[in-house]
Amino acid sequence: MVDFKKTNAEVTTVTRDVRQLDVETGNVYEAVAIISKRANQISAELKEELQGKLNEFATHTDNLEEVFENREQIEISKFYERLPKPANIAIQEFMDKKVYHRNPAKEGK
Repeated sequence: MVDFKKTNAEVTTVTRDVRQLDVETGNVYEAVAIISKRANQISAELKEELQGKLNEFATHTDNLEEVFENREQIEISKFYERLPKPANIAIQEFMDKKVYHRNPAKEGK
């Protein structure tokens, strides 16, 4: 599992040169498809990790009026909100050539 907390991906939106994306694959659309699939994987891993941490604080009460504010839970949520978006992490990984991908159609030729 990759540590997404130590990534050097941009936290904000950055304008990128599209021609840099097709250097490895030769096709911009293929590169975008690879990046989107990796972003979905990262998103699922982050969601699973966050849910696991927040479930530690879950209280099972039937009364809806009793809402407890837990400082640790709020800090964990804020930390995950400040992380770079999964798409930005996926783009950075792709640009750093840390994403394994293959195209069976091209391999058969």
